[in-house]
Amino acid sequence: MLSLATRLRALDDATLRAALEARMVAPTGIKDFFDLADALLEPSAVQKTLTHLDRASLSVLATAGELIRSVAAEAARLNALDPAASTPLAPAVPTLTDIAEHLSSVSGVEVTTEHVAAHAAELDSVLLCLLADGQLSPYDAVSAQLATWPAQGLPSTTELATLAAPDALAPASEFDITFTNRLAAERAFASVSSIAELVSELARDPARELSRGGLGLPDTKRLALVMGVEVDSVAVLVAIAARAELIAHSEGYWMETETGEAWLLHPTPERWATLAEAWHADVPRSVRDILPQEPGIVWGSGLQGFVDWMYPAGGEWMAAQVAEFARSAEILGITAQETTSVAGAQLLSGDPEAAQATMTDSLPTEVGAVYLQHDLSIVAPGPLAPSIDARLRSLADVEGRELASSYRITAASVNRALAAGENADTMLAFLGAISLTGIPQPVQYLIEESASRYGRIRVGSLPAGSAPNQSYVRSDDAELLGTIAVDQTLSALGLERHDHQLITRFASDLVFWALSDARYPVAAEDSAHEIVHLRRHQVARVIPPTPVDPAQTLVDKLRASDGSEVMAADAWLARQLDSAIRSKATVMVSISMPGGVVVDYLLEPASVGGGRFRARDRRADIERTLPISSILSITPAP
Repeated sequence: MLSLATRLRALDDATLRAALEARMVAPTGIKDFFDLADALLEPSAVQKTLTHLDRASLSVLATAGELIRSVAAEAARLNALDPAASTPLAPAVPTLTDIAEHLSSVSGVEVTTEHVAAHAAELDSVLLCLLADGQLSPYDAVSAQLATWPAQGLPSTTELATLAAPDALAPASEFDITFTNRLAAERAFASVSSIAELVSELARDPARELSRGGLGLPDTKRLALVMGVEVDSVAVLVAIAARAELIAHSEGYWMETETGEAWLLHPTPERWATLAEAWHADVPRSVRDILPQEPGIVWGSGLQGFVDWMYPAGGEWMAAQVAEFARSAEILGITAQETTSVAGAQLLSGDPEAAQATMTDSLPTEVGAVYLQHDLSIVAPGPLAPSIDARLRSLADVEGRELASSYRITAASVNRALAAGENADTMLAFLGAISLTGIPQPVQYLIEESASRYGRIRVGSLPAGSAPNQSYVRSDDAELLGTIAVDQTLSALGLERHDHQLITRFASDLVFWALSDARYPVAAEDSAHEIVHLRRHQVARVIPPTPVDPAQTLVDKLRASDGSEVMAADAWLARQLDSAIRSKATVMVSISMPGGVVVDYLLEPASVGGGRFRARDRRADIERTLPISSILSITPAP
């Protein structure tokens, strides 16, 4: 612990912060570098870090510890044979070459020094060992924890080096690959369509996030119905959409973002690419490195077996991560029936452009024309181009969302379009341009009639100071205004008659949409009684949270606890002596003698008090009492 504490204090801030982040150190109870060293060498903390190491790194670490124990045992045997030796033999620290040669001998496979060096550097960076001058020395607590592994059912040092990887993941047949690609394209199209419905629905009616997390059951059922999926799939699709920032959590609600609004206008292959790339970017590196990057490879139990072999102590957390991303991969068509599709393999190998091109060839061709029916329905003979679909949604209600979508024009939907700035001419021109059957008379009549009636009812905000009343409803048609006043579907608005208008305490936009949904020819107006166009939904802006870096906070706290250089030096010496006494460790103490001479003593401190400390001189085998003020440095014994 003393040597680790000394090392921690000497690290620069950037290196120390990176190490603390990698070790996931909780700052609670850590006041100085000795507390930090204690926390890092706690068996549970060591085990937690070991579970995140792959087999190759664990082999290097365990082998280094085993070589040190072997050399220490030999040194102890030789010292016992010659107890009168003036300089007892000290255990040697293995070099990287020693470790490579030992692993090669045990495993029967050549292990290069470069291979060992790469893993040793990683182990050193997470403070499990010390790499210096080409030598690797695991901390005692780390080696002790690895020594307990066989009793826990985890691999021993020899098993880490010798247990071969499981058989390669099974490839599918050529027929199966063709089927896989077809099924993957179907799932990709279905997921893109479902998420498009999700984004559109949240634009119309945001879903509330529960305080404990997740959506409430009513919102979940509503979204499942709109998306055409099972209730259990809603959370996964919400997560996929949120990962791509198409929706965001804002003020307690899930809402569409500006990114989502733009995404709805993109062609289906581009939509899929956005979702797939966001999925890939969010896959942890530890998971990404083990996912098969060849098409036609079956994941399934073979992948799980490989995960267990690669991360022998991290099966549970790694399996959970793989399972989470594997489910999303199935939904997005990156895999189909646990088999990598061609587009999925291209994405996993780092070529998203090729993946999008492959998916473009596999997805259904988009159409740009529809059939307008006399019953006011609109039927698309295939998946509509997103730009046409978005425009149709503004003036018609969606009735069916499959390969052939269907819509229906209603008085409320036309009124909604009018409120957004459309007029009869623009709507009829648009429908005429995309219709394969012209514009049936009932459609034209409904649009023109609705446009002529639009604005017979006006909603506006009352002047400031009119609280608690916020808005009004007015109309020249007194009978129509009376109908609104007694309409039970609008009773929640609390409309009250006042002169020639109705007033309510609710905001004008809420009143407007309530009347619009009730199919009244309502328009919003400003203070000058000019018609204004309203946007029904709010857009959530994705604002990155203020980053909180607990690792950097802990670094700052540790540096502040050091105080001034003089105070830090005195406190550091006292803690080093106290730590050495508790652990009965031997340390090298440099003492400034009269005349400026510096003498190094190999001491085992026994007590501290009165500005002096008492210790056993291991070389002279006598007890010494020395002034603390004369100490220049204390370092762990070699």
